[in-house]
Order: sequence, then structure tokens, then C-alpha cells
Amino acid sequence: MTDRRQHLQHLAALALTPALPALAAGDDKVASTYDEDSILKAATEFFGQTTEGLAKVIEKAFKEQGRPNAYIKGQEAGAALTVGLRYGEGELLMKGGGGGKVFWAGPSIGFDVGANAAKVFTLVYRLPRASALYQRFPGVDGSLYYVGGAGINYQRLNGITLAPIRLGVGLRAGASVGYLHYRREKSINPF
Repeated sequence: MTDRRQHLQHLAALALTPALPALAAGDDKVASTYDEDSILKAATEFFGQTTEGLAKVIEKAFKEQGRPNAYIKGQEAGAALTVGLRYGEGELLMKGGGGGKVFWAGPSIGFDVGANAAKVFTLVYRLPRASALYQRFPGVDGSLYYVGGAGINYQRLNGITLAPIRLGVGLRAGASVGYLHYRREKSINPF
């Protein structure tokens, strides 16, 4: 009976062996990404307040995109009268360590009017290394900004998704298409 038990234990161990790398890979993914509570805490500390709107946009991003492996906290200003411009700067923080200063600027065109200044907390998904951020990310922005309002939109390129969450002041309404060019150094050139 003992031989049979040992044989069954050996077979069970062999059967589980292929699953172990998959379990380890899942653990690596969790270890290299941020959970929703950590992001909500970091965003709340950054914005200096928590609002129902902030919690809802973070929840929405997690439902649609999953767990981010980096985030950017910064500030930006923009204005538009059909053609718009947006400039910002912040700090990239990656879960596995690393990051650095980041600047962004970009043009837009559409049915968009107004101006706003905002603190921006951008969730970053599937960023393989910090240097992969420095490129042009197209996006569609259909946000309506109120005083103290929250908004989110997505920018995607080469498998990387950015989800900027903005809490700001000003009034900017409409929908526009454009891109943001993320850089290592500040530039007034939005292109």
C-alpha cells in the first residue's frame, strides 16, 4: 500500500510540474504591477483629496485595462479654439523600479474650446522599459472639464496604453483628435 501511495504522489507531482511555471509567471505579473488600492492611495495622495469621481475613473481603468506596471504624476495646461495645444511635465514611476522625468506636448483638432490646468495621474500599461515611453501616443479626447472635475481618456501605441486621469480647474468642452509626444527633455514644439 505504501508503494502505491508513493507512486500516486509521484504522479501528482509530475502532473503539477507544468503548472508551476504558469503559477510563477502569474506571481511575476502581480509582483510587477500595481493593485487598485495602491493606485487609489497614490492618486489620492498626489491630488490631495479623494473624490467619488477619482475612485470611479480608477475603477473603470482597472476594469478595462487591468493592472498598470507604471504611472506618471504631473501637471499640464492646455487651451483650444478648434485647434488646441497641451503641455505637461511629470515623473514616471515603474513598479519594478526605474523611471524618470517626463515632458509631453501635443496638438489637437476638433470641436474643442476652452482652457484648463490640471494635475495629471497617468496609469501606464505594458511599458517594457522607461525609454519605451518617449514617443508620440495618438488619442481621442472627448472630455468635458468642470471646476474640480475628473476625466480620463486612453492613448495607445505599440501595445502600450496610457490612461491619463485629470483633476483640474477651468472650462474646456468638446471632442478632439490629436497626440501627445512624450520626451525626456522639455520642448515648446508640440510636434
